[in-house]
Amino acid sequence: MNQAYAFTNTPLKASDMIDTDVVSPQGDSLGEVREVVIDPNSGRVAYAVISFGGFLGVGEKLFAIPFKALTYNWTENEYVLDIPKERLEEAPGFDEDDWPTMSEQWNRDVHKYYELPPYWE
Repeated sequence: MNQAYAFTNTPLKASDMIDTDVVSPQGDSLGEVREVVIDPNSGRVAYAVISFGGFLGVGEKLFAIPFKALTYNWTENEYVLDIPKERLEEAPGFDEDDWPTMSEQWNRDVHKYYELPPYWE
């Protein structure tokens, strides 16, 4: 038996997601959304690329966070990532001028790091 899907949230434009804050459950800043990566075959949002670290944009590291790891807080217009800041600092990251190939193995490694099943399975 199919359950009816309850439409509870208005979809967001990708452009509205860019520069949205990412915080811990305690409200500590973890970075900002810099890019949204979409799987062209399924149409699913695969990752939110967030920036973290650096000073005034210099030395920032980018992280592809599986989108399922983020929870949107409508009242604060921010994404909540339930991961300790120290773990995020150790996460596989990249810099803006050297993006990963996003091969299948890279995708699997990222999902494994965040302890989530790959979005395509």
